[in-house]
Amino acid sequence: MDYEKMLDRGIEETPDIVGGSDRFDVPEPDIRQEGHSTVFENFQSVVDKLDRRENHLLKFLQNDLGTSANIDESNRARLTGEFDTDRIAEAVEAYTEQYVLCSECGLPDTNLQREQGAEILQCDACGAQSAT
Repeated sequence: MDYEKMLDRGIEETPDIVGGSDRFDVPEPDIRQEGHSTVFENFQSVVDKLDRRENHLLKFLQNDLGTSANIDESNRARLTGEFDTDRIAEAVEAYTEQYVLCSECGLPDTNLQREQGAEILQCDACGAQSAT
């Protein structure tokens, strides 16, 4: 089989990726102050959209914001300190860039895997792997 035929066959068998990264919209954080705490009201819907574990995102937010946090019984994140919506949105965007979007194709069709103790971002769309 010559190269052109193999290339044509490969292109035919490659799944079509619907849309682009613009189909991936993370909800804007819904933030409210409660005393000296910040409550991330729609934390669970953001986690669901990112398709990651709650504790993984929460740990990232704690590190990025330099605070402590927990998830309450209503699946809201409670952050110690006062943070505005823009600051939380920046942290969620940084998380998305590092742990959700593929560095090669920019699509969110990824999952986190552990290989030899390292966290790897595996893209289901283009097959790329990158360390997080």
